[in-house]
Amino acid sequence: MAEPKTQPTDADPVAFLDAKAPEKMRADAQTLLRLFAEVTGEPPVVWGTSLIGFGRYTYLSGNTTVQWPLSAFAVRSAALTLYVLASASEQADHLARLGKHTTGGGCLYIKRLSEVDVDVLREIIATAFGLMTARHLSS
Repeated sequence: MAEPKTQPTDADPVAFLDAKAPEKMRADAQTLLRLFAEVTGEPPVVWGTSLIGFGRYTYLSGNTTVQWPLSAFAVRSAALTLYVLASASEQADHLARLGKHTTGGGCLYIKRLSEVDVDVLREIIATAFGLMTARHLSS
């Protein structure tokens, strides 16, 4: 089986976002970078060509051992994509209070941070990171 394409890199996350994030989303992306790092206590790592991840865990996919971030976000042309809803049922209250967003496939999509309650977003990130840590790193 081939190596997964999305691997941690040595790229500088700030420079990465400055180069890759659409101008209209760049300030929000830099805010997310600081917010995720503060909430998770983990340094940001660029994964592959699009993700900024925080923390990591290892899992077995078929016969291949795969590393993946415990929490992450990506800046896409349509929205900020936050990988924080693997346990969406635990996040229902937070999502109801968040503000303008959409969800799907374990992701939270936000067009602009000004359209959401950042304190609630902080709670979502903390809850997701705690759940993922408990699920994948506790013995």
